[in-house]
Parts: sequence; C-alpha cells; structure tokens
Amino acid sequence: MVLTLSAQALLWIWFLGCTTTWRFGKVLLVEGMGIKSAEFTMLCLYSIGLVAHYSFQPKGKWILFVILALWFVIQFFCHWYFTIFGASEGKLKGYNECFKGTARLIPMSENRLIPDLYHIVLHILILLNGVLCLITC
Repeated sequence: MVLTLSAQALLWIWFLGCTTTWRFGKVLLVEGMGIKSAEFTMLCLYSIGLVAHYSFQPKGKWILFVILALWFVIQFFCHWYFTIFGASEGKLKGYNECFKGTARLIPMSENRLIPDLYHIVLHILILLNGVLCLITC
C-alpha cells in the first residue's frame, strides 16, 4: 500500500512538469505546456483516476488502470513507436527541436527519435503504476 501510494504521488508530481517548466540550475528537465494543453488534460484524468481508486473500491482501481493503460499507449505512440520503427525526417526534426534543451540519458540522434530523461522516467512511472494497480486489483 505504501509503495503504491508513493508511486502514485511520484507520478503525479513528476507529470506536473508537463504543465510547469522544471529547471535545476542550467539543466532543463522539462518545459511545461501550461493548463491549456493536452498534458494538463491527462493530469486531470490521472487525478480523477486516483480519486476513483481511493473512493470507489473495487471499481475505482479499474478506472485508474484504464486511465494508466490509455496514457501508456498514448505515450508509446508519441515516443517509443518512432524510436523502434523510425520517424519521418519532419517528425524527427520537430521532435528534436521541441526537446532540444532538455536533459538526456542518451544523446539526441539525427537518425532515430530518442526520448529525453523526463519522458523516459515518465514512461517508467506510468508502467510501474499500471503494474502496481493490477497487482492490487
């Protein structure tokens, strides 16, 4: 229970970075898109899922799981699909331009879309929360 709650809180706080820019000194972790963005909508859906998870047992856990699964699929097709299967020149150029200043584990590539540090951690946290949700269901 403590692990699940901690993972949920960490994901919520981490994803808040998609609406608020997070910079540590000169290192840009993520540039927030604001409250008028699809990212903020997803943060609201995740928040609703968390409320359902804790308020409407046992159905609430499944509501949260569906939201996490949807979120993971969206993230896969926005990032990892293009990493695995390749991206058009325009998609790659646009992606690299959008995330050019962010912190990275793996250097940006001119040939393959490589998610930045923020998105790698985000995707791990979404997956972890989905697994924990299934385990507790």
